[in-house]
Order: sequence, then C-alpha cells, then structure tokens
Amino acid sequence: MEAGSPMISMDEILRRILSFSRGLAEKEIEEFIREKIEEAGSRYGIVGISGGIDSSTTLALATRALGKDRVIAVIMPHEGITPEEDVEDALSLVRSLGVKHMLVRVSPACERIKYELKGQGLILDHKAYGNIIARVRMTTLYAIANSVGGLVIGTGDKSELLIGYFTKYGDGGVDILPLGDLYKTQVRALGKYLGLPSRIYEKPSSPRLWPGQTAEGELRMSYREIDTVLYALFELGMKPDEVKQIKGIEPSTVDRVMELMRRSEHKRRTPPIAVLSDRAKGLM
Repeated sequence: MEAGSPMISMDEILRRILSFSRGLAEKEIEEFIREKIEEAGSRYGIVGISGGIDSSTTLALATRALGKDRVIAVIMPHEGITPEEDVEDALSLVRSLGVKHMLVRVSPACERIKYELKGQGLILDHKAYGNIIARVRMTTLYAIANSVGGLVIGTGDKSELLIGYFTKYGDGGVDILPLGDLYKTQVRALGKYLGLPSRIYEKPSSPRLWPGQTAEGELRMSYREIDTVLYALFELGMKPDEVKQIKGIEPSTVDRVMELMRRSEHKRRTPPIAVLSDRAKGLM
C-alpha cells in the first residue's frame, strides 16, 4: 500500500513505527552515549530519573554504555505532586542497575521562589509553577554535573521534541539526547526489550509538574495518534491533507499536532541574535 493512499490506517503506520530493530537501536544509542562522554572528557553521565518510561530507558542505556560506576541517577520529587509510587519505581530501578543515585527533593527551592514572587505581587498558576519545578530540576542536574565532571544526559524523545512537549531550559536543558530520534511508542517498545518492569513501560507518561497531570490528558491526544501523525509527516513524507485521510485519525488531531509544532519552533532553536556587526553576519 502506498504511503499517500487514503486507505492507509493508523494501525498500519503504528506497525511500521514498531518494526524498528530494538537491538540496533540499543547498540547505536549506547555507542552514541560513550562517544559523547569521551569527547567531552567527562567522568560521569548524569540522568534525572522519574520512574517513567523515557528516563528509565535512558538510564538503562547509559548504564550499559558507561558501566554502573560512571552513571549517577538523580531522583527529584516534589512533595504533593510526585506520586510515591514513582519514587519507589525509580529507586527500585537504580538499585537493580546498581548505579549511584541521589534523591534531591526540589519542593523547598521551588516553594521559596513561589513565595518570593508572591511577595512581589505575582501569583503563579499551575503551569508557571510547574515550569519552575522543571527548571529547578535542570539546575540540580547541572550542579551535580559541574561538581563531579559529568554531562547531563537528557531523556526527551522525538515525539516530545517535535510537538514541543518539554520545558524550555527545564527538561529541554541537557547536553545530549540519546532518545531524540525515537518516537514515544518506540521508546516503550525499547524499554520492554531492555527488560524494564511492566509497571514502568506501561505507565502513562507525565512530567509530574502538577497533581494528576498526564501527558495525554494535557495534550488531549494519545501518543499512538501523535506518533502516527508525526511518522506520516516526517518518515513517510505525507502532506497534512494526506495525513487527514488516514483511517483512525481525526483531521482535528492533525491540525492540533501541526499547531503544536508551529508554536514550539522557538524551543528547538537557539535564541535569535540581533546582529549589528557586518563581520558577524553569516556567523550568527
């Protein structure tokens, strides 16, 4: 069946997405991690671990790539927001992998910032406060990395990167992104292949930036839908109007994915510079 055919279905595209070689992906990502760590002359890979599928898969791959003595896992719960079972899942994983780990509660720092801003008359909504949490976590990871001579290994996947489902200078603030060319559904499959517990690879995705948050609930789409649209656009080269003809995909879903991509373009670029010098033009 041709990719551009209006008869192609979401299930067919998902089969294509999941037809990737898990073994080859594991090998190439591990080589990538080793190469980037060695290029930087770093001693450690630092991974923020939440107990979710992306961070757990990243930690497993980093441990295989570098060895357990060169990986530091950092668990950063926020009181009242991070479910206790997430902390338990993260602790169970780091113990099974045998890596060094730190548990740093970010609540005090985040709440202090919130308190100071309130003193200036600024009341934060849940999204603004959630982004503070993400950025405090980033700051924590870099404080550790700078102190021990490490690189921050990011955990974002291709689906999140393309639709901008990450916090700029929060979980988007990293040194390398090993999962950056794998869609969310592929990461789940790879995590299962690597032997992660089912309670991790089946767990609904969530940044845990406010109570009860789930990625699919906030996005109002499933990752099966999101990945189908993205794969059709980027891997199959289909035009948006063709994607809207995929059986099982609503046209409004395609429009929403396209809008998320458009609105988040700034997150995937370095900040624009007002170039004043003729000599600098073309270099910045």
